[in-house]
Formats: sequence, C-alpha cells, structure tokens
Amino acid sequence: MKQVFPHVEDLTGRRADVSLRIGDYPTGAWGIESRDYHVCVEVPPGAVGEERMAARIAIVSGETVLSQSPVLAEWTDDEALSTKINPRVAHYTGQAELAAAIQEGLAARDGGDTETATAKLGRAVQLATESGHGDTAKLLAMVVDVIDARTGTVRLKRSVAGVDAELANVRSVRTIRVTNE
Repeated sequence: MKQVFPHVEDLTGRRADVSLRIGDYPTGAWGIESRDYHVCVEVPPGAVGEERMAARIAIVSGETVLSQSPVLAEWTDDEALSTKINPRVAHYTGQAELAAAIQEGLAARDGGDTETATAKLGRAVQLATESGHGDTAKLLAMVVDVIDARTGTVRLKRSVAGVDAELANVRSVRTIRVTNE
C-alpha cells in the first residue's frame, strides 16, 4: 500500500490488522486535498474466465465510510490482456522507481560502491528525464555528469558539496498527477 500523490510514501508497514481479512492503513490527517494510492493485492489462482472480488477499498473516518470501491480480478489466457498495465499505474510506479533509484544510488556512492551508484543514478537521470521531473534531473546533474539522459549514461562526479541534502529530500519525489485521457 503506497500513497503515490502528492508524494510517494510506503504505507505497508502501518497496517493494523482489524480481522483476518481486513487491514487498516492510517493515512494521517488530510486537509482540502486529493491523494492517490497504489494498492497491491495477492489473489489465489482462479480458472480462466473466472471473476472474483480481490479486495474492497474503503476510506474511513472514525466509524464513517466516506468512499469505497471493489477491486475485481479476472483470469484470462490472453497474454495481451494479462500483461497490459494501466497507464496511471505505470506512471506512479515509475515515480516510485525514480525515488528508489536516487536513494539507492546515493547510498551506494556513500558506501564507496561507484559501479552501483553510477547505475542507479544513471537510471534516476533516465527516469527523471522521461517523466518530466526537470528539477530532479538538474539536482542529479550536480552529482553526476550526464552523458546521455535518454539512455541513463552518466559518470559520477568526484567532488560534490551541498547537493546531498537536496537530493535526499527527493526521497518521496513530489509526484506529478496524470490526467484521465
């Protein structure tokens, strides 16, 4: 369970079991805002053509259910259907990958693993460029020399001052909402 807008934040560890099949994920106080979440649900295998309710997601305040929606799973042997990713899910998954690549790259660099740092920060540059995170790409360019942003080809800079705190702040990567088109 992850919040993906306005910031990426993993909520999985916050789960409080209500019963065997019900979990509560506290999201903190809300103001007048909108949030998006990415939920992963494991469902036992079913037969081709079978449809089953995999989950019911509800937004609850106190004892009041503010909104709820079923999540349905349908089994298919059509490879095109089973591998299709919803564009909104792909968008947010990419932003979570960007945040992880930055953090893993910085940690590897701090640990002296320049090969992993270069690979992770190169991937971060590629993702930032693809997803329109220009500010993040500029911060990354302070840590690496960008040879080819499209392919994520970079070279670690030897000396970097004052940028780590700013990049560490990108841990949650301010996400950009996609529109329904």
